[in-house]
Amino acid sequence: MSEAEAAARMPELAEKFKLFGRWKLDEVEVRDPGLKRYICLKPTPIPHSGGRHEHRRFGKAEVNVVERLANMFMRPGPNGGKKTKALKIVRNALEIIHLRTGQNPVQVLVRAIENSAPREDVTKLSYGGIVYFKAVDISPQRRLDLALRHLAQGARQACFRSRKTPEEALAEEIIAAAENDAGSFAIKKKNELERIALASR
Repeated sequence: MSEAEAAARMPELAEKFKLFGRWKLDEVEVRDPGLKRYICLKPTPIPHSGGRHEHRRFGKAEVNVVERLANMFMRPGPNGGKKTKALKIVRNALEIIHLRTGQNPVQVLVRAIENSAPREDVTKLSYGGIVYFKAVDISPQRRLDLALRHLAQGARQACFRSRKTPEEALAEEIIAAAENDAGSFAIKKKNELERIALASR
């Protein structure tokens, strides 16, 4: 199938393939122009690509953003490699978000990513044995990577040695980040990175 035919069939596929059979992805809007190209919202019933993107550079930009969030839960440790378990956590978290907000949970996730994606970071420069930090802009792909990592990390920390389930912790983290709440772990990390970069200009 050519690219033109695939583009023509996209509305038909979007109607047929709802995420987890529940939520439409074609109605999700990405406001951030930098992240628009990298937040993939291809219609898929189950976000499981099987790693087919790995053989080409920047292939992860074509992986559905919900699957990429699930991949962040497969960090080395007790959940390493357990893709089905990670997808179940993300699916249940999306259900909780839908019940609490009444909105499309993928839209809430996209807002959370846009709000928690840092724009500046620091890099080390060395001149004559003296090391100092310099503020640099972050590429859109890394902004998305950091936002997803911080959302997953915040959820893991919130449910560690707590009565909260991972699903509840992830749902609360995403909702807080979508509302730009300063109590969100991802928003705190973003503000911390940008504050350090501001001091290093």
